[in-house]
Amino acid sequence: MANPVCEVLVTDARLNVPENRVDAAAGARVDFQGIVRGSEDGREIEGIDYEAHREMAEHQLKQIANQAAIQFGLRSVIIHHRIGFVGVGEPSLFMQVCSGHREAAFQAGRWIVDELKEKVPIWKRPRFKGKNAVAGVVDAGPGSPIPLQKTQRKQDELGESDYS
Repeated sequence: MANPVCEVLVTDARLNVPENRVDAAAGARVDFQGIVRGSEDGREIEGIDYEAHREMAEHQLKQIANQAAIQFGLRSVIIHHRIGFVGVGEPSLFMQVCSGHREAAFQAGRWIVDELKEKVPIWKRPRFKGKNAVAGVVDAGPGSPIPLQKTQRKQDELGESDYS
C-alpha cells in the first residue's frame, strides 16, 4: 500500500467512533473498542485513571500505525486512546483498520493492540470502589507494573498534594 491513511489521537475527551469513511478498495474494516471492565484483580472499580506522556505516546502510536500499514498492507489505521478518568463501561481505546482482505485486518488489529500495550507510555491506575480504596501500582502493559513513587505514596497517606 503506497499511501495508507494513519490517524492517531491521545485525548482527555470521550471517544467517539469517527465518521464512516468508505474506501471502495477496502474489502474489510475491523473496529475495536477497549472498554473499562467493572473489576480489576477481583475487586470492583469505579473506573481507571489513565496517564500518558502525550507527545511520546502519540509518536509511538504513529510508529505502530505506520508499521502496521506496511506489515499488513492496510489502507488506513485509526488509533484513539483516552487519558484521564474513564468510567466503567466507557471506551478507553478505539482502533480501526481497513484492508483489502479480512484476514489482514483481523491480524493487524490484534497486533496493534498488543504493540500499544507493550510500547506506548500510557499508564493506568484503577479507582477501586469503597472507603480507602487506593491502587498501589500503575500498569505500563503486561508484566510491567510500576510502583507509585515513594514521595507520591507518602503525600497520598498524608492527604497532601502539589496543590496544597
